[in-house]
Amino acid sequence: MESDHRQLRRSTSNRMIAGICSGIGEYANMDPTIVRLLAVLLFFLTGPGMIVAYIIMALIIPEGTSNQTQ
Repeated sequence: MESDHRQLRRSTSNRMIAGICSGIGEYANMDPTIVRLLAVLLFFLTGPGMIVAYIIMALIIPEGTSNQTQ
């Protein structure tokens, strides 16, 4: 029995800053632009909280390999 196990990874091919939003988009099968717009919206709603969360995610989430399919 084979399981479809996916891991959240930062994108190396479709990144703007650290690849967090595009990695979340790839993991959730969403367009990374939608995730980026949600991140900007959260920034305006939470202010420094979103910046801190983004920095923590950039440090914790491992970078994906360059041979991943999109």
